[in-house]
Amino acid sequence: MQTRLDKALSAFSRADLLQGATGIQRAGRLEQQLGLREQGVSLYLKRDDHMLIGGGGNKLRKLEFHLGAALEDGVDTIITVGGIQSNHARLTAAVCGRLGIACELILTRSVPKADTDYELNGNVLLDHLFGARLQVLEKGADSLAAAERRATELRAAGRKVLVIPTGGSTPLGSLGYARCAAEIVRQEAELDVQFTEVVIPNGSAGTHAGLAAGFELLERGAGTVRSWSVLADQPTSVLKTRQLTEEALALLGHPTTLAQQAINIDGSQLGEGYGLPTPAMIEAVQLLARCEGLLVDPVYSGKAFAGLIADLRQGRYRSGDNVLFVMTGGTPGLYAYRDTFTQASE
Repeated sequence: MQTRLDKALSAFSRADLLQGATGIQRAGRLEQQLGLREQGVSLYLKRDDHMLIGGGGNKLRKLEFHLGAALEDGVDTIITVGGIQSNHARLTAAVCGRLGIACELILTRSVPKADTDYELNGNVLLDHLFGARLQVLEKGADSLAAAERRATELRAAGRKVLVIPTGGSTPLGSLGYARCAAEIVRQEAELDVQFTEVVIPNGSAGTHAGLAAGFELLERGAGTVRSWSVLADQPTSVLKTRQLTEEALALLGHPTTLAQQAINIDGSQLGEGYGLPTPAMIEAVQLLARCEGLLVDPVYSGKAFAGLIADLRQGRYRSGDNVLFVMTGGTPGLYAYRDTFTQASE
């Protein structure tokens, strides 16, 4: 049966980059380790890190809609922006390689970290492998303005260029996670379970906004989603996410004004700032690796998973609750933080 969300999404062009739904699995050994079974709480993981292009990750869902529009418009060059270790940049490069579109990345040194692993390994290594042209700017530079200047040059040379902002987190890009909300609801029916909360990291806000818009249209409510801010402080993240959620809903033909409390964001795991490790993040990454053999990145999912572990330990959830953590990918970033995990193991 087609929902009003399905009907609204069908109006937009989409490049099929996922090639099917991502899986949901139960974290049984982690439940045991955290004492969740005695509490009657179940923990599930949605494997958005497990996709077929570019190493996987949440940005592919946003790129499905950006690239759908680009292909329809005959775009031959895509320029996007991000930090040095941007997962979005890496996946944009991978997708462009697959589709035969030229890709340029304008990256900014947004994290005070300049060792060789951070500058040259992880996502940066993959950007080059996928054939992207890279330009690196210093901290504080306006990368989007630089991208628009480069686009102007290329257009003057006869190229058709699309500039995608940070993280692909526009109203159009957010539709990728509105579509994911519908996917989760279908998987609930298959698994015979309903998730109490869907838990994610919040950086450029598009993942949270898309899920919130999707669950709002599915009449589950935007508050079904809980995130941890990893880029900005909590008030700034709430403001941006609420605005982007409302813009996504308007794009879907259902303009809605959300109450501020409908956007559930916790800022307690940010630490000293974006991309800077915290002890809780290191523990969370190690715990999931050693209990489930699964990897989360140190910048996004690592901090969000640390927040979820804190919630679980503090008894936020009640008996009968089912929690879904969306693994948003970014694991190549682990190699850029080799020093962090080496020191933690000593």
